Amino acid sequence: MKTLSLSWRYLWARPLAAALNVLLLGLGLASITFLLLVAHQVERAFDRDLAGIDVVVGAKGSPMQLILSGVLHLDVPPGNVPLAAVQALQKNPLVAEVIPISLGDNFRAYRIVGSSSAYPALYQAALAQGRMWRAPMEVVLGATVARTLGLRLGDTFVGSHGLGAGGHAHGDNVYTVVGVLAANASVLDRLILTDTASVWKVHEDYTAVDAEDRKAMEAEREVTLALVRYKSPLAALSFPRWVNTSTEMQAAAPALEVSRLLHMLGLGTDVLRAFAGMLLLTAGLSVFIALWNAVRERRGDLALLRMLGAPPARIAALLLTEALWLGLMAALLGLALGQCFVLALGWMLGLDQSLLLGGALWPVALLWVPALALGVSLAAALLPALGAYRSDVLQLLQSR
Repeated sequence: MKTLSLSWRYLWARPLAAALNVLLLGLGLASITFLLLVAHQVERAFDRDLAGIDVVVGAKGSPMQLILSGVLHLDVPPGNVPLAAVQALQKNPLVAEVIPISLGDNFRAYRIVGSSSAYPALYQAALAQGRMWRAPMEVVLGATVARTLGLRLGDTFVGSHGLGAGGHAHGDNVYTVVGVLAANASVLDRLILTDTASVWKVHEDYTAVDAEDRKAMEAEREVTLALVRYKSPLAALSFPRWVNTSTEMQAAAPALEVSRLLHMLGLGTDVLRAFAGMLLLTAGLSVFIALWNAVRERRGDLALLRMLGAPPARIAALLLTEALWLGLMAALLGLALGQCFVLALGWMLGLDQSLLLGGALWPVALLWVPALALGVSLAAALLPALGAYRSDVLQLLQSR
């Protein structure tokens, strides 16, 4: 306890130098904390939103675009596919379930998604208020949508054409809020859900000239894509190939496309990781210089401690403990700053909890942060501690 107390006093004998070392080391650790948190939360969000979806079938184009638009709802879809073609997928013996997804409209930049009741069931969504839709033009709001827009049960609104704000309003077709989903940190939180027939009705009412034209449009109805679950994992070997070669649609495997996406994001992560490493290296050198100078400045104190009976090991332990104090404070600062950086990122980019959960998570990977802080501090203190250990009392007094 005396060593801990004395090392703490020695550390703050030069408060400015100590604070700068803690700040420099803390910034490097904050960068690493930020990277660990973002990587953990992005992977967790992907795993959560892709759970239960074996393959996505949609229009020909970019497979990654199909995943981003139809599953994560972060992009525009490559096009539509005939309803009849999607219904034919359900008859395939390899398919257990087909969930149609229809996009095209939004309300204040929140997407209106037409689907079946199987879509919220896929994410095990529960109602916080009201009920699920039972007829066209009834909607159920995600938790983020209801909170942000202030909509309540019974409220009405009209959608706008397109997936972003600013499109033409479909004023003749009014949606009615009949339910609000409980927050479950999935993609559903930021969606407005309705029956697929609602999407058809809005666009057919807008474009149909007469009854004959409407009947023709009904015969040619389309959906944006379909989420497919296999009956057996073995279907992954043949079903996508069959879709890509035997139909006018394409099949995209979410796991494969997300792996590609994470690999591309990893290039930027490597740059940030290298930057964090440079900060830690600079901080380690700063700590080393501070402790080396401390040994020279405290020769009188060290000589007095030796004369009072302190063994060389106790003198070395004093410097090592001082470094551990510094590393501990830097670790706490780095963890706090890293969490704040993640919260700031979510706030600046307008991300909600279905994309980035903020700074409330403490994954096991964060244990590397204090371990790294203590490792850098101890490595920087080894040579000064060794010099203090080998110092001779007579030489200390003569240099004094």
